[in-house]
Amino acid sequence: MGVSTHQLQNDGERSSYLSPAFAGAHAWCNEKMALAANLADAVPLAEFFSSGALERALSTYAGTKQGCDLRVAASMWSLYYFSALAIPYILARTVEGQVLPIDFDAMTLSLAPDGLPSTFGVRDVGVLEDLGGGDVFSVVGPLVEKHLRQIVEQLRTRTGIAPRLAWNNAAVYIDYALRNSWTPTGNATVDQLVECPRIQDGVSNPFYGCLRFEQEDGQTVCRRKVCCLRYMIPGIPSCGSLCALPNQRMQ
Repeated sequence: MGVSTHQLQNDGERSSYLSPAFAGAHAWCNEKMALAANLADAVPLAEFFSSGALERALSTYAGTKQGCDLRVAASMWSLYYFSALAIPYILARTVEGQVLPIDFDAMTLSLAPDGLPSTFGVRDVGVLEDLGGGDVFSVVGPLVEKHLRQIVEQLRTRTGIAPRLAWNNAAVYIDYALRNSWTPTGNATVDQLVECPRIQDGVSNPFYGCLRFEQEDGQTVCRRKVCCLRYMIPGIPSCGSLCALPNQRMQ
């Protein structure tokens, strides 16, 4: 069955928001993703990563945390990046059927005063596209191929954080967004995100094994495979039961 698409317009009705999904409990997404034309201080991502701006942003952030190790700062920085990118994209996709244009080379980024990612800019409001009862990878596939693979490589080459750490950082927010917005049909499940070794066209699944689900005190608990290193940053609380390190879960 073919996929039905419909081009959306940047008309006056939509001028104040990027997606109808960014309302109510999700209104905060308007602060994380917006039309690039409305972000005067944003920089194209390709320029941001090639100009040394990432390294300066990490230095700024590390300076606010007693000069923590830059590799640790990079992991924390990526958590903000992935949450601001993935959650709005998935909400728009699953709630409204809206495919936002999240191509790495076509987006911009503005930073908060502490150097952390603040808001992404996209060129337009994208298209409407019926998921058509697809699996989890029909939701996240474009995000992976058009953006995440590029940013994971940028982080590896410029900060030294391992791809498996970066993918694990992204998986946490993607899993969260899917579980809070998507109703799978047929044999599709959210768990396939981390349980299937391969995604569309037989490509290796970078999220495979990133999260595991364990029973603890009669409840299902989600846990990371790789620690995000936040415990090494002064003043940052533990991520609790999600933490990969048993001795950090109660900190």
